[in-house]
Amino acid sequence: MKLVDVLEKLSNACGVAGREEEVRGLMKELLKPNVDEVREDKLGNIIGVKKGKKDAPTVMLAAHMDEIGLMVKNITKEGFLQFTKIGGIDDRILVAQKVLVHTDKGPITGVVGSKPPHILKDEERKKVIEAEDLFIDVGAKDKQDAQKMGVRVGDVVSFDITFARVGKDSVVGKAFDDRVGCAALIETMRKLPKVDCTVYAVGTIQEEVGLRGAATAAFQLYPDIGIALDVTIAGDIPGVKEVEAPAKMRAGPALTVADAGLITHPKVLKLFIDSAEENKIPYQLETGLMGATDAARIALTKEGVLSGVISVPTRYIHSPASLLSLGDVENAVNLAVAAIKNVPKYF
Repeated sequence: MKLVDVLEKLSNACGVAGREEEVRGLMKELLKPNVDEVREDKLGNIIGVKKGKKDAPTVMLAAHMDEIGLMVKNITKEGFLQFTKIGGIDDRILVAQKVLVHTDKGPITGVVGSKPPHILKDEERKKVIEAEDLFIDVGAKDKQDAQKMGVRVGDVVSFDITFARVGKDSVVGKAFDDRVGCAALIETMRKLPKVDCTVYAVGTIQEEVGLRGAATAAFQLYPDIGIALDVTIAGDIPGVKEVEAPAKMRAGPALTVADAGLITHPKVLKLFIDSAEENKIPYQLETGLMGATDAARIALTKEGVLSGVISVPTRYIHSPASLLSLGDVENAVNLAVAAIKNVPKYF
C-alpha cells in the first residue's frame, strides 16, 4: 500500500485521546507485514518489533495514535450536548463545525451550535465564543430522544473531515497530528532492510493529554535511542512571522533543537543532520516552540534515553483540517531510515 493510501486510512479513522481503538486496529494490521512481531501493552500502545543483532543499540520509533477532539459532558433537557475539550483546541475553530458523536450504537452526525450572529449585540460580535457557551446539535427533540440515539456522557466527538488530495503533492485531512507520524512510522519499517539495531515501532496513546502512552511504553522497552515522528507548525502562511514559526512546507522535515519539553541531545542531533546530509535529504532546524512531543517523555525514562524529533511541517495543526506536502512526509521517512541505519556508528 502506498504511503498516501496509508495516511488516508489513518486520517479518516477516529482516535480521540483515550479512545484510540479504531486507529490501533489499523496500526496492528499495517505494521504486521513489516516487523517480526506486533503486540499491544496494558494501556493500549502498539509495539512492532524488528529484531537486530544481540549487542546492537535499540531504537524506539514513536508516533502517537490519538487526536484532539471533544467529549460529551452533559445532555440538556432539550437534547443538546454540552462538551469538554480533549487536547489543545482553540475555541475560535469550533463554531459551526460538523462533527461525529461516537456512541455504542455507532457515530451520529452533529453540528457545533451557538447563538445566531443575526441576534448578537455589537460587543458580542467582537468576542470569541467560548467552548462552554457552545453545544452540539444532533437533531434530538429532547434528552430522552438523544439517549435513544445512543448518546451518553463520556462519548467522544471527532471532527467530520474526509481526506482529500489537493494539487500535485498536497493533501488535506483530519488528525494529521499525528496520523502523519503513524503513516511515516509504518513506511519507515517497510523501507528498513535487515538492520543491526533492534527497532521498536510504537504507536502511542494519549499524547495530546500529557504524553502518557510514551511514558509507559518507554519504561517497558527502555531503548538506547528514542525518535519521535510528529508534525510541527508550517509557518509559511499570511500573518505569521518567520521568527515565530520558521518551518516551511516543501523544505524537508524539521529537526527539533529544543522545545518546551526537550533539548535534543547533541549526539542525536548530529546523527540526524549527518544522516540527512550524507543522503542529500533536505531538512530544517527549529527551536523555541511551546509544545512538546513523545520524545520529551522518552528522554526522561529511568536513567534517561537520548532522544530527538523528526517532524513534518503541517499547516493548521490542532484544527479540524490540516494541509501538508507528501514530499515532506517521504523525506521524513527517508531521514528516519538513514538515521536508524547510522545509529551503531554513533552510539
